[in-house]
Amino acid sequence: MHELVGNLQNVFREKDGLRIMVEELLKHAMEYEVEDHLGAGYHERSSDRRGHRNGFKPRRLKTRIGELDLNVPQVRGCEPYHPSMFAKYQRSERALLVACAEMYFQGVSTRNVQHVLESMCDGEISSMTVSRIASELDEKLDAFRRRRLDAMSYPYVQIDARYEKVRVEGRVVSQAVLTVMGYNALGMKEILDWRVGDSESEQTWGEVFRGLKDRGLGGVQLIVSDAHSGIRAAIKRHFQGVSWQRCRVHFKRELMKKVSHKKQRDLMADLKSVFAGEDEKECLLRGEEMAVKWEPRSPKVASMLREGLPDCLTVLQPGIPADHRIRLTSTNLLENLMRRLKKRSAVVCVFPNQRSCDRLLGAQLIEVHETWQTQSRNSINMDLLKVHEPKPRREGVEA
Repeated sequence: MHELVGNLQNVFREKDGLRIMVEELLKHAMEYEVEDHLGAGYHERSSDRRGHRNGFKPRRLKTRIGELDLNVPQVRGCEPYHPSMFAKYQRSERALLVACAEMYFQGVSTRNVQHVLESMCDGEISSMTVSRIASELDEKLDAFRRRRLDAMSYPYVQIDARYEKVRVEGRVVSQAVLTVMGYNALGMKEILDWRVGDSESEQTWGEVFRGLKDRGLGGVQLIVSDAHSGIRAAIKRHFQGVSWQRCRVHFKRELMKKVSHKKQRDLMADLKSVFAGEDEKECLLRGEEMAVKWEPRSPKVASMLREGLPDCLTVLQPGIPADHRIRLTSTNLLENLMRRLKKRSAVVCVFPNQRSCDRLLGAQLIEVHETWQTQSRNSINMDLLKVHEPKPRREGVEA
């Protein structure tokens, strides 16, 4: 211990001293962990010994103070040693490994898949190992998805979906990946649930919403989503009395499809002016002026504008603080998140089964959730909002 303290005092004076100091601390932490894992120290004879050291493997750990270069102790003759500091990252790595391995065993792997297997497990992995890893992951993911949500309210909820290619009964089909996030009463973002289903139907979204309410989700004041008919029907059925904000980004995209490429710039400029109104009344007035202007050029644009604009202005209604609105006008945050996760798992072009898709997505989303809990800059000030605490549910009564 005296040697460790002396080393830390010396390195702290150097350039990047904090980073080096943390590396030194983690190095010693891993030494203590691996000794406990093996049941014995270096060259120690013990009846409790469960295995032996087998060199080191370089790993990098991303932290707020930069990337740390670590040498992780390797072992043989016992279960692999996994440092606790990597535990969060191992979930998504293991989920990706399982997906790739399942593809490999089914004979549908690509060069990229084989490369992942070789880099993550030295090219050697058995079906038994894959099964064990998958079982461990499923247990953790299911526990996260079963966690209670009645400790506080969730005033704002955002939902979105994307599609993945999944092999089902020998055929490759598109499966909807449904994701739900929310801002809790403290203003922090949380991943509330995710689901892989056949489509974005009312039934599929209804199952998601029922599950959330059974876990205690309450105090919801606003839901943000696109205007998919299945989503809207499910919201109307399961969240009666809750305001709905139509995603402005999706609305803009749908409007753009109604005109030729040459007209899109003018359309976007006019729409930007509409949303720049100071309040709901002014935005609606500008929207009607825009509809009149565009009606001769594109009746479909005028019709869609009159029909869809009011739902895009829900955040301007009384009760929602102005400081909150910029985060609630669209599902961009969730959509961008899903796009980033897609890039991280792009090696899996076609998931071997639905559970594999669910597993990898869930592992990634839990990591995002845990990161959000430590980043106060991602929170919003809920003191500005009158938070409605969830009411206790009576058995047999739809909340």
